[in-house]
Amino acid sequence: VQLQASGGGLVQGGGSLRLSCTIRGSRNSIDVWAWYRQAPGKQRLLVAQISRDGSPTYAEAVKGRFTVSRDNAATIFSLQMNSLKPEDTAVYYCNAQDRWSKAYWGQGTLVTVSS
Repeated sequence: VQLQASGGGLVQGGGSLRLSCTIRGSRNSIDVWAWYRQAPGKQRLLVAQISRDGSPTYAEAVKGRFTVSRDNAATIFSLQMNSLKPEDTAVYYCNAQDRWSKAYWGQGTLVTVSS
């Protein structure tokens, strides 16, 4: 399974960005699709995830502003980020976890939010 993230960039505070992650390989074994982020000097943290049944989960810091989704074929999943804040600045990583709890990671995409 290979993941490739795209869509990062520089945006002004209050703006929006949409991140996408393309999955190639044995997608049928994937149970959870997720987005993590890592700010400079900090740990990588879960931002949002969506399960096979479509149930989303969000970190408190992004609730009401970010929306995670995936297409029915599970070939692409996305993170719509609205009302961005400078504290959202980080490298964002897409992640997929299969039914055996093996995790797959994309290469990361930088999101910079200016104040």
